[in-house]
Amino acid sequence: MSETIHREMVFPKPPEAVWKSLASSAALSEWLYPNDFKPRVGHRFTFEVPPKPEVGFGGLSVQCEVLKCDEPNLLVFSWEGGALVGTQVSFKLEPEGDGTRLLFEHSGFNVAKPFGKQALRGARQGWSAMLSKLAEIVAVDKRQAR
Repeated sequence: MSETIHREMVFPKPPEAVWKSLASSAALSEWLYPNDFKPRVGHRFTFEVPPKPEVGFGGLSVQCEVLKCDEPNLLVFSWEGGALVGTQVSFKLEPEGDGTRLLFEHSGFNVAKPFGKQALRGARQGWSAMLSKLAEIVAVDKRQAR
């Protein structure tokens, strides 16, 4: 059985402004993890998830590949690391009034596999925290388009 994490957020900035926080290595490092991302279909990159010894987590390298990149509307990449194999992350941006609606999905969680439910639970918590950081950065980032 496959599960998907869904989140929706509305930002008071245009899609081009939100896109800047999704589609550069430096910006992704600010709210997600250190990486070698490039916004180019076929580009393979890695997120380096730091260790959290207080919860017994030793860190993780997440292998990704850009599958779709349509500036400033859609970014999709694969996400594989640890118990997560064959999952995809998607950021879809839609204009909404003077702002932007972000439709986020992390799909392909196989909860029937060993550690599948644990991986889904951890990803839900992780994405909630990371997307909150994204919202903070978009709100105050001076680099954003106005």
